[in-house]
Formats: sequence, C-alpha cells, structure tokens
Amino acid sequence: MMRTKIQKITPNLWFNSQAEEAAKFYTSIFKNSKIGRTIYYGKGSHDVHRALEGTAMTVEFQLDGQEFVALNGGPQFNFTEAISFIVHCDDQEELDYYWEKLSEGGDERAQVCGWLKDKFGVSWQIVPSTLTDMISDPDPNKSERVMKALLQTKTKIDLKALQEAYEGKALTS
Repeated sequence: MMRTKIQKITPNLWFNSQAEEAAKFYTSIFKNSKIGRTIYYGKGSHDVHRALEGTAMTVEFQLDGQEFVALNGGPQFNFTEAISFIVHCDDQEELDYYWEKLSEGGDERAQVCGWLKDKFGVSWQIVPSTLTDMISDPDPNKSERVMKALLQTKTKIDLKALQEAYEGKALTS
C-alpha cells in the first residue's frame, strides 16, 4: 500500500452536510489551494451515521498549502468562537479581500478585533501581519494605544488607524 505523506497536525472541521460546499468556498478564496481526496459514505452508512450512500463523508483540502479535512458528521456539533483561524495580511488591500470574501453570507453582527463568522459558522480573524509586533512593542505606550484602537474595531481592521495609533498620531477615545 502506498502511503501519502501526512501533515503532522490537520484541522478537522465538522459540518452537518456542507463539507464539499465549504471546501470549494475556501479553496476559491485562498491562493495555492486545492481540493484533494473525497471519501464517500458506503452501504449501511445510514444506519450508523444517518448518511446516504454516495454522499461525501470527508473532503481533504489545502488552503495556501495548509491541509484541512471537512467532515459531514451531522448536526450534533456546531462551530464556536473557541476555535478560529487567523489570516495574516500584508496590507489593507489584502485585509479587505479576505474580509469581504470570508464574510460573504456570514454572520452580519459586528465582531471586535477583526473577527468574523463565515456562512458556515467558522470564525476567522483577519489581521495585519504587523499586529503582533505592534501590540508586543517594548514601549507600553505604543502597545497600549494599538490595543485600545484594536478593541474599538467593530468590523474589519483599518491598518492605517492601527499604524497611526502605534505612532501616536491618532487619539483614540
């Protein structure tokens, strides 16, 4: 039997019945992404899993080279904010792109600090790549200004506003 090299840790996302739809949605957004192997429920699946024979059980996919598995496991479990994915962006254009694409059809309620919920209920935080450096700056004035500005963010992050807070150019109330 030929063994495929497997990533050491692979996030497994549990969907009710939208694993294929989710994999297609996510791979359409991220570069260097693809759908891999799909495993289908076989005979007798309905008795155990309440799944129809021939429907997708798992879908393997990659997002920017990171491997994931989507599982159609039924409605027993739902996504919560306790697990989320962070997308690091180099500029405002990239922040806007991922925010718009991932929030399409998702939860319309504003979430603080650049978090959003996509149409499947998965939480994503869309942040500038420089955010960690700014909030961990050894100058407590800089890091506190950035954190205060970040906590006031109710939708996608405005990189310019964070940079201005970091540089002390903007007063945040």
